[in-house]
Amino acid sequence: GRTSKKSREPSAIIHNDYSEWSANKRLKEIMGEEFVNNMEEQYSRFSIVNVWRPICSVVEMWPLCLCDSTTLSVENDLVSVPRLSKDGRKGEIQMATYSKNHKWVYFPRMTPKEVILLKTFDSSPDVNRFTIHTAFDVEHSQDAQTRESIETRTFVFYK
Repeated sequence: GRTSKKSREPSAIIHNDYSEWSANKRLKEIMGEEFVNNMEEQYSRFSIVNVWRPICSVVEMWPLCLCDSTTLSVENDLVSVPRLSKDGRKGEIQMATYSKNHKWVYFPRMTPKEVILLKTFDSSPDVNRFTIHTAFDVEHSQDAQTRESIETRTFVFYK
């Protein structure tokens, strides 16, 4: 099961992985204070982009669902919430409030040959900065396989 593989259940909570504070904190943790202090000399902004793909043969249960970020009001729809990781790091995620304006999309029956790039933070206030997402239960057969996926987070730097 998931415990023996040290994996988590898909998150059914609508959220974004980083707030502005936690994205900047994570950048400093990974790249170092010197890099962050001198970053503006080389780069105009940075993003955090998640790369998500299934590792099971096909996603039949709990697909990843994304909100169109153009339908998100950062001021009204996001609430920053503290997060403590298993390794003791303190961070912050954003929980979403309901809005009738949100437009959602998912990709049914994804396979390992497909990948989703999900921008969870952008340091520029002039672009869509956050993408709320979740997993949701879809109708499936009783013998549907459990969703298994892998995700990594990457930094993208813009000249």
